[in-house]
Amino acid sequence: METEAILIRNVRPVGFTPGAAPAAATDILVGADGRIRSVGPALPPTPGARIVEGGGAYVSPGWTDLHAHVWHGGTDISIRPKLAGMQRGVTTIVDAGSAGEATFHGFREYIIEPADERILAFLNIGSIGLVACNRVSELIDIRSIDIDRTIAVVEANRDLIVGIKCRASHVILGSWGITPVKVAKKVAKILKLPMMIHVGEPPPTYDEVLELLRPGDIITHCFNGKAGGSIVEDEDLWDLVTKCADQGIRLDVGHGGASFSFKVAEIAIQRGLLPFSISTDLHDHSLNGPVWDMATTMSKLLSVGMPFEAVVTASTTAPMSAVKLATDDLLGIGKVAELTVFDLVDSDLSVRDSQGATAKLHKMFEPRWAVRGAQLVRASRHMPKEGTASVCTCGAHG
Repeated sequence: METEAILIRNVRPVGFTPGAAPAAATDILVGADGRIRSVGPALPPTPGARIVEGGGAYVSPGWTDLHAHVWHGGTDISIRPKLAGMQRGVTTIVDAGSAGEATFHGFREYIIEPADERILAFLNIGSIGLVACNRVSELIDIRSIDIDRTIAVVEANRDLIVGIKCRASHVILGSWGITPVKVAKKVAKILKLPMMIHVGEPPPTYDEVLELLRPGDIITHCFNGKAGGSIVEDEDLWDLVTKCADQGIRLDVGHGGASFSFKVAEIAIQRGLLPFSISTDLHDHSLNGPVWDMATTMSKLLSVGMPFEAVVTASTTAPMSAVKLATDDLLGIGKVAELTVFDLVDSDLSVRDSQGATAKLHKMFEPRWAVRGAQLVRASRHMPKEGTASVCTCGAHG
């Protein structure tokens, strides 16, 4: 299929230099080959180019969701990538353990390869992954893990597998405790990959999990409000979490159906502890509430005091760096385009967190366009349909 150049007019770059204020308005020309051809104010029209009128909107590196579940048809909670992807402003989705070694080949062939979005994956340490995660744990006992096959699958798919995932809460592990986390960490060390750990209802405790992690590893659901798993209910845990974050262990939001608390996030941010990355943990039981989409999740973090530029960084270059995607000179001439055009608009939308607490969002991130290579997709937030809101009360969903 023939492609055309894309000319994005009058947009303010933000997030290309972490922490920097938005730059002056500019135009961006993407060639028919998907590479950036020119950046500057008032670029001359290019014959046949598709025109995006930014109207003073922001443009950032493509939004990157570090935790979602898109092995649609292969698990009982995963959604189609397009519901979390470019139509929502997200150009890269990192699936957080939907597939284990026994199911990754299908995930690759039927979901990852045909998708418009870039999809990467943390491989579940449990061989079956989240096939029936509401009903059948992927980590019942040691028979659930095959170290040899897990290593072989990673080695055969290093272009897509970016780490090892383990869900560490009692609703998944039962009486098995911390052992699966230790096995997952051992496998990650062998493969020289980071580990992503889901923390929730203890045991194991948050403290036990942190003691096993190293710089580059990721704690997802970092601001959960679950009894025994909240970082603001225990000063010793708070001190350990802040120390680990300073040492390079990465705190990921992973909102999900049961794992984000406005109160915990607000207290943590007020005390100077910001998440490394903002992610949705979108799945079938969080899509129509309380998560909705990446933009709403970003807006929630903004509402509890996270600075605008920090929200953008935590949704773009920070998660990109966590999975070893290049983050330098993303608007450089000749670079493959991966961009999200968005506005920040006034709002009075009432939303809730995973514990049911409500808050009003006075500012909303509104995605307008997503660009990945020569692909140009109009984007918007996921709008709820009457009667579709769902509530997840099971910690196994995150």
